[in-house]
Formats: sequence, structure tokens, C-alpha cells
Amino acid sequence: MSTNLTPINRPVGLADQVYKTLREYLGSHVIRPGQPLQEATLALRLGVSRTPVREALARLLSEGLIAVEGRSFMVPILSDADVDEIYQLRGILEPAALALVAQVGAESVALQELADALAQAQAADAANDSEAFSDANARFHQTWQAQVHNSRLNRAIDLYAGHVRYLRVLTLGSVPARKAALTGMRNILAALRKRDPAAAQRVMSEHLETARKFLRLALDEIEREAREDGNVPSA
Repeated sequence: MSTNLTPINRPVGLADQVYKTLREYLGSHVIRPGQPLQEATLALRLGVSRTPVREALARLLSEGLIAVEGRSFMVPILSDADVDEIYQLRGILEPAALALVAQVGAESVALQELADALAQAQAADAANDSEAFSDANARFHQTWQAQVHNSRLNRAIDLYAGHVRYLRVLTLGSVPARKAALTGMRNILAALRKRDPAAAQRVMSEHLETARKFLRLALDEIEREAREDGNVPSA
């Protein structure tokens, strides 16, 4: 278990805060795939009782972000087949969602926010700042998704995008992956500006397929690290 976990405050809705904190640690790779997640240890590290940790772990388990491993939980190491299944679902949901936004027309303020996030991502890429790039990339996707006025569709997108978020953080440290992401962002913004649903659906499908390819490369590195740490058995 990483020693970078820090205690959190104790407001109302503690289980929800523990859930959000653990999910953020998954996304930022503080908690790595293959590491065991034990209720008592997490409670101690986060400075809370075991009850909110238990509730948060149950929620993460229901979303597929962690798996049962013996008497504890573990961040799953996704296989190529897992990533393909997740991206098949994302390939159905997100192109359709972006097409809906293009059909209705994104708000002018949202288009400007998308342009600003793209500019920030370009600057971060030029500075080789993968953390700033990841933040700008996340703002870009959150902005267009906020234009989807279908709460159920948004929840489904969040769920399946969340399954690979911690992998996505890793890929954006790669210069080729960042360049590919920038291309996808530019194409998405152009389709929304033109209010072209067909183009929006096509460019989002292409964007996701490119992301999937880079994620599968990241899987090899994660599996190698896990084997070196002794968290998974050798084949």
C-alpha cells in the first residue's frame, strides 16, 4: 500500500468523501493496479473509521473499479480483452452523446471553454507538462459532456470512462499519445462548431479508437511493473 495516502477531513457524508478520495487515488495512480486494498489499513491511512471505507469499497466494487481478491480488494489489472470491451461500450455511448450535442448546438460559452482547454493542452504539451495536459484534457471532456442533457447517458459515460481513467493518466505522459489526443480534441471542437452530428460521431469514434491503442500499450508496462512487485503470478 502506498504511503502517500493522507488523512481527510470528517464532514457529513464521510463515506462519499472516502469514495471520491479513493477514486482520485486510482485515477492518479497513487494506488496502483495489483495492490491489495484492505479495509483496516485504508481506514488507518485515511484517518477514518472502517465503516465509511467499507461503504466506499462496496461502491467501487459495484462500478468495476476494484475486484475481490481473497479477503481484500485489489485494483484489477485490465487485460487487452477488458479494454476492448470497455471501449466497445464507450464507442457506442460517447459518439452518440457528442452527436446529440452537435445536433442541438453547444452553447457559445461552452465552445469558448473548449477552445480554452484545447489551448491549455497545447501549451502543456509544448512544455512537456503531462500533469497540466491531463488536467486540460479532462476539462475539455467535462465541458462537452456537460452539454449532454441526459443524466442517464452521462452516468453511463462516467462509469465506463472511469474504468480506464487511471490508465489514461499514464498514457498522457507519452508525447505521441498527447499529440493524438490533441488531434482528437481539435476535431471534436470543429465538429461542434459546425453543428455536424455525423462528423461529431465519426471524430469521437476515431478519438476513442486511438486512445484504446495507447491504453493497450500502457497495459504491457503496468503488467511488467506488477510482476516485478510480485503482485501477480508469472505466466
